[in-house]
Parts: sequence; C-alpha cells; structure tokens
Amino acid sequence: MKNAINILPYFIAAAALASCATGGRSSAGGEVTGVGGTSWAEPTPYGMVLVDRGSMKVGVAKDDSLWNLEANARGISVDGFWMDETEITNGKYKQFVLWVRDSIIRERLADPAYGGNEDFKIEEDREGNPITPHLDWSRPIPWRNPNEDELRAIESVYRTNPITGVRELDGEQLNYRYETYNQTEAVKRRNRLNPRRREYNTDRPVPTDMPMISKDTAFINEDGEIIRQTISRQLTGDYDFLNTYIVNVYPDTTAWVNDFENAYNEPYVRMYFAHGGYTDYPVVGVSWEQATAFANWRTDYLKRSLGKDGIYIEPYRLPTEAEWEYAARAGIDENMYPWDGDLTMSDDKGCFYANFKPQEGNFVKDGHVITSRVGTYAPNDFGLYDMAGNVSEWTSTAYTESVGKLTNDLNPQYRYDAAIEDPYKMKRKIIRGGSWKDVAHNIRSDLRMWEYQNEQRSYIGFRCVRTQIGFAKGQKANKKNK
Repeated sequence: MKNAINILPYFIAAAALASCATGGRSSAGGEVTGVGGTSWAEPTPYGMVLVDRGSMKVGVAKDDSLWNLEANARGISVDGFWMDETEITNGKYKQFVLWVRDSIIRERLADPAYGGNEDFKIEEDREGNPITPHLDWSRPIPWRNPNEDELRAIESVYRTNPITGVRELDGEQLNYRYETYNQTEAVKRRNRLNPRRREYNTDRPVPTDMPMISKDTAFINEDGEIIRQTISRQLTGDYDFLNTYIVNVYPDTTAWVNDFENAYNEPYVRMYFAHGGYTDYPVVGVSWEQATAFANWRTDYLKRSLGKDGIYIEPYRLPTEAEWEYAARAGIDENMYPWDGDLTMSDDKGCFYANFKPQEGNFVKDGHVITSRVGTYAPNDFGLYDMAGNVSEWTSTAYTESVGKLTNDLNPQYRYDAAIEDPYKMKRKIIRGGSWKDVAHNIRSDLRMWEYQNEQRSYIGFRCVRTQIGFAKGQKANKKNK
C-alpha cells in the first residue's frame, strides 16, 4: 500500500497530460476521441460584408433573341467569403500609391547614389511604415527639415510638367514588386518532388523525369524599364512556384480621353484621381494587373499590423467570377440584377437603382454624368453597393469562350497566367457588372464580359474579397460589417 500511495501522483500527472493531448477530452476507456485544436477567430475586415456559403444557378436563364443570348445557366456552389461593400475608391487606392512612393523615397534616403546615408534610420509605426505626416497627398511633408541630400532623394520622385509648370508625382517611377506562391500548381500530384507519389497506379512505371514548370519573374533593366520573363524548366523545388511581378501602380488618368474620341474629357484627366472632391468615387484607369498588385499589398499591409498572428489571415484577392455573380444576385436564381425584378427604376417614385446610361445620349437622367460616389444607391440584400453600374469590376477569372464548360461546379475558377510570349487573346480577364457608360441591358448581373489584363479603362474598377475562416463569435452572414 505504501508503494501504491507514493506512485499515485505520477498516475495523476500522466492522466492530466493525456487530457491535454486530447484537447481536454477523456480517453473514454481506450477509445479514440480526437485531438482539439486552436481556433483562430479572424478579425472582421474593415468595410467588408460577409457573404455566406451558398449555391445558385449562374449565367443567362432564358434565351433572348433581341440581344442574341442563349440560355446557359448552370448550378454552382461557393464557400463563404468577405467582400468589399463598395468598389475600391480613389482614396483607398491613393493610399497604395503613396505607400509605394514613400518606399522608394525611403530606399533613396539610404542610397549613396542619391546622396543618402546608408546608416540613415526612419522612425516607424507599429505597421512598419515610415512616420511621415501627409496633409497633401501629392507631396510629402518631411517629418523634420531634411538636409540637401535627403531633399534630393525626396524630390527625385517628382517632376515638373514642362508645359503647365505644375510639380507632380512622376507616375512612371512608382513600381511595386511582389511575389505570389501558386499553391494550386504546387500541390498537384504531377508536380510532386517524390516521383513515387506522382503515380499511384502500380501497373505503370514510376516516372523518372522531373516535370516541366513555368514561372514568371521580373526585373528592372538599366534604362528603368520593367522586364517580365516567363521561365520554363524542369522542377527543382518549391521555389519554382513562386512568381515575381513588378507593376507600375499609378492609374492611367488619360483613359478619360483615350476611351472617348472627340469628347472634351480633359478635366477628368486632371482632377478625377488628383482632386479631393473625387476621394469617395471608384478608382478607374486601373488594369487587372494593378488591381491584383493592390490586393497583394493590402494583404501585406494587414499582416504587418497583426504581427505573428498575421500568418493565419487569408489573402485579399479579386473575386472569382462565380463569387462575384453569386454576391451580386444575392444568391437568388431569378435575379437578373442585384435587385428584384427586371426594371432599373422604381415604379412609384421613379428612382433609379444604379448609375448607368438610361437613354441614348442621356447620361444624366440617373443624376450623374460619369461615375457616382460609391454607396449612392441602395445596397442589395447582401449589403453590397454598386454591384450593377458605376464601374465594371475585374474578377480573377481568365476568359475563354468555353470558360463555363471548363470550370468545376464547386468554387468554379479558371486561372491562366499568360506568358509574355502568349497571343494577346490569351490575356483576357472577365469583368462584371457594367458601368456608368452602359445601357440597362449591359449592367445585368448574369452577363459575362471581358477585357485585356493590361488595359486601363475609365469605366473599369474593382473590389476585393477574402475567404472566410469559419464564423467568429457573434458574426452573422450577409450583414454589413465594419
């Protein structure tokens, strides 16, 4: 009995350890009960709406001989995701532009080629950003009086317009470099490093040759030009699925002139992105490549603020075509628009539901000539604004005539990263929603349109999504969350 009493604490300690190993559950007499895990409750993304998982029939439901449309509706299901309740505004995109500007200045402050000091240090905030107050977005206000060399580095990102004499940002310098990991390709069985894990059929020989991969890389040459290359070679390791991109982030403000011949749109060129009166209007003149770069920067910006917890955050990205249509139609098969019915204005009050072109030559009948401030019109049932009209929106889905037949019915997505040498028609991406310049038919939520990924238009913008990681306590789907 004495020995039994002495060893009793060890049995208690062992039982406690077993309880911890099983997540606090009892072993239930030797039965397997499972191991608990830590549940990470992701923070509610600012300005986003939670769209719950669901299914619907996407695409045109009825033939329309007037518009030469054939019914092509099919059932799909998507998992839950967060979506920006409005299109990305000039103000939000401007934050990206200024971050790139400040990063360039920061590097040059320590670059001897600009008279900088390699030991120069800049005070940072908790997110790793230089503490530099900006009262005027177009020019940085130094955190202290800079010396001559430092001023040279700051002023190097500006130019003086030789015609107007205006001091302005040199948009051609604002290049953003980032890397993306193509996990979809990395985890495919054919790309496994271990040949024995590529082929499970024992009637076939084990493959001996390493598979071929393609990856994108980019660099800036001596002339300051962005050079993009697509490398094809045999697989050597995980880094072969890490792609590098360098993107000039400044929007093409000249799109207002180039999109419309024989029209006086010069004031928009000067003011739409630069003037504070357009801060809450959707950014335009942004290509698919620039929108994708913004989403990557937005992810990194959030992760820096969260520190080590940031590794659990799903990245911001452009929505897939299926996610966009499901969100726009509020998951209702009968909806052609983000609202009920086939009309674009209310019968009783004569109020328009969206910003579009109501009549030929009449852009102002809905109250606006070009874009409108985001959130001007009522949201759909998911709490999302401007899912029809205002600006068309980029999706992440590549376009091909048979895209509907190529994609799965579970989280459909067709991705094609066109190589630089690919034909131009292979560099098309799907856009959705129609814009301020489109007639009522073209702002339907069930219609697919496309544009080349490097094009910048005065009527195309974007919004971001982020895959949901379970429900945080108290969260409810399809409600506005800020």
